[in-house]
Amino acid sequence: MTTAPVADQLRLLEVQALDTRTQQLAHQRRTHPAHARVAELAAQVADLESAVVTSRTAAGDLRRELTKAEADVEQVRSRATRDQARMDSGAASVKDVQALATDLENLTRRQAALEEIELDVMERLEAHETALAGVTQARDELLASQQAAQADLAAQLAVIDEQVAAVSTERATRVEGLDAGLVTLYERLREQLGGLAVAALRGRRCEGCRLELNPSDVAHLNAAEPEQVVRCEECGRILVRGAPVVR
Repeated sequence: MTTAPVADQLRLLEVQALDTRTQQLAHQRRTHPAHARVAELAAQVADLESAVVTSRTAAGDLRRELTKAEADVEQVRSRATRDQARMDSGAASVKDVQALATDLENLTRRQAALEEIELDVMERLEAHETALAGVTQARDELLASQQAAQADLAAQLAVIDEQVAAVSTERATRVEGLDAGLVTLYERLREQLGGLAVAALRGRRCEGCRLELNPSDVAHLNAAEPEQVVRCEECGRILVRGAPVVR
């Protein structure tokens, strides 16, 4: 049967209160609303980043298409220039001049068609570059918001961490010098019972499981020596008798 000084049993309740506070702070840290805002912004940034990549790829494709269109126009223009030069030189025969004139007509039509293609690609490229600039700006603004939200979360968590450190320091003070066997039992039960290992006995009620105990069980508990460490018949927690009511 475990025994421990009454003062140690009462002080164990203080240790339990501090451990419970630590659990509450850990839960508060995990579930802080700022986490949701950071996650939401991260998802939005990812979507916009994908849009930037898609738009940048499309603009790159159009630039290559424009380069080809410009090369096609230049090729036709160069050929037309050469044909015109041959016609103007006076060295070509009448038959060649006729053939060159026909070729020039065809080249003129071809050049006009290619210039239409070039103009269409230029217009589409301009539209894509405008869209790319817009989505890039939106991404950058959202990144700034994300960084601000992350900084706010870090600041909020730092406040909680300071509270955890203060509670930890106080706990170390409270647990120092306690009966070793009592502390060992407490730590074992805390692992088994979800963190709550010791509770006060108020009348017939265990403050751990909140159940009313049988009168005979309560009488048996109260009849035990003050130094005897007693347990709740319902939940198995350590019961501390005579604990002051905290208001």
